[in-house]
Amino acid sequence: MNQSNGKPIFPALFIFLLNLLIFFILFVFRSLDDNRLTSWKWVFADIHIVSILAILIPGLVLAYALSKTSHLERNPIYLLLISFFLAAIFWKVPEVIIDASRYFTQAKHLNEYGIAYFLDEWGRNIMAWTDLPAVPFLYGLVYKFFGEYRFVIQVFTTLLFSMTVGLTYLIGKSLWNEDTGISAGLLMLGIPYLYTQVPLMLVDVPAMFFFTFAVFAIIKALDQGTYKWIGISAIGLFFAFFSKYSNWLWISVLLPILVVFFKANPKKTVTRAGIIAGLSLFLVLAVILIWFDVFSDQIRFLFSYQRPGLKRWGESFISTFFFQIHPFITIAALVSVFFALRAKDLKYSIICFLILLVIALQIRRIRYLIPIFPMIALMAAYGLQIFRNQATRKLIVYCIVISAVVLAYFAYVPYLQSISTVNLKRAGGFINTLDVDHIKIFTLPQKKSIVNPAIAVPLLDIFTNKKILYEPDLDSPPNWNRIVKSSLRFTWEYKSPRYYNKKNERPGTTSAVVVVSHSSDQAIPKKLAHQTKQFKNSKTFKTVSNRFRYRTVVTVYYD
Repeated sequence: MNQSNGKPIFPALFIFLLNLLIFFILFVFRSLDDNRLTSWKWVFADIHIVSILAILIPGLVLAYALSKTSHLERNPIYLLLISFFLAAIFWKVPEVIIDASRYFTQAKHLNEYGIAYFLDEWGRNIMAWTDLPAVPFLYGLVYKFFGEYRFVIQVFTTLLFSMTVGLTYLIGKSLWNEDTGISAGLLMLGIPYLYTQVPLMLVDVPAMFFFTFAVFAIIKALDQGTYKWIGISAIGLFFAFFSKYSNWLWISVLLPILVVFFKANPKKTVTRAGIIAGLSLFLVLAVILIWFDVFSDQIRFLFSYQRPGLKRWGESFISTFFFQIHPFITIAALVSVFFALRAKDLKYSIICFLILLVIALQIRRIRYLIPIFPMIALMAAYGLQIFRNQATRKLIVYCIVISAVVLAYFAYVPYLQSISTVNLKRAGGFINTLDVDHIKIFTLPQKKSIVNPAIAVPLLDIFTNKKILYEPDLDSPPNWNRIVKSSLRFTWEYKSPRYYNKKNERPGTTSAVVVVSHSSDQAIPKKLAHQTKQFKNSKTFKTVSNRFRYRTVVTVYYD
């Protein structure tokens, strides 16, 4: 993995043309992309390839200019700044995944009623579904200290993403060298799908951070053996464990880590690993005892519902590793296997172990794979060492980053803003400008979707700082056979929180009425029509996408 200052193996023009060729090939075969959110066949349905190429080509020229700089080599802190800035420009993305309603609701309970209430009622009166408590708890604390604004959550998740990029760099540097670490950190910015997830109030990006943090801390603890790093690694494991259930599988990466360090120093490794395991187990068991009934019910449900559901909800490896991750990253990661085997590099097992596990277990849901994206970036960075010339490696890396950002910002973002959930975001911003004390929300039945219409209330609440009053419709859900195996089943197990109760309305306060419907021409019940006629003005947000059955058209009635 030595560096050389000789001439690049491939001229820059060839790298540019290859990048453009791969993009064109993916565009032609975009029907192969079966991603559930940002499939290329949907993203490029209304976007012409020429408009993207007109931005991508100058972007690749910029990549060439960046490859001639050495700022990152002199000061890797730029990695944190660049990654934060790039992720922040995607904050305009609406909450396009309705799972955000769960995490918001859990966090809002903590903000409304305090930490003690959250600890007592999480998983009981606070619906937890198949979630774990760490991330909603942290979201609640963020709300508690900085106010209930979407902006503060986005700052928080973007910081976690940026720090994950930094940790990826540190892992690469610790295992191999500075150059591998910097390349790996930058390659984390070459995954366009990630940019769509950082702005959302989900648990995937925080779960990725805590998992990556735990891996780095354990490597440091086993290497140095200080009490500080042993304690930090135990805490890191604790948060990784309680971030998301899929992290339980990823934590198995401890096996190759232990093998690597055991070979170097058996006695110290056993001692240090034993202390880390003991501390971690103590912390984990303490929380499990508090919520034992909740966790046991969740695990039973995961095996009976979530596990078989993965076969129905999965996406192909072609989609994940070639469309949603830049193909150069995947190709470099594949090449790295050959070079690691030839070098008999045992440390490489740390970063490839989970990818082999994914292939062996056929885990095809991209959101479950997000925590191991740093390992893929590290594999690709390792594989790029085939190019002995540092300038060539840098050019390839910057081409990957620029291509991913161009695709995500100029193709993914316009597409995501065409999904009807953007109406909730725009309506929330508009409602914030109204001189009212609270809003009364009414939800009408969905015509084509099996989603519980009540789930739109917390999704709208994310974007407004007004007090919300809402009473759910008491109609029964659709045929249970339709929803029992659906990934949207949780929407019918959602219970409207008491902080939305209309009994909280205070006499003499001003209000507006908000109606969330499936379409702008959906009939309004007579009782509701009588209430809306009392207002002088109305504004309808009616962006609709035909690609999803669930639609949220929002009409605001106000004086």
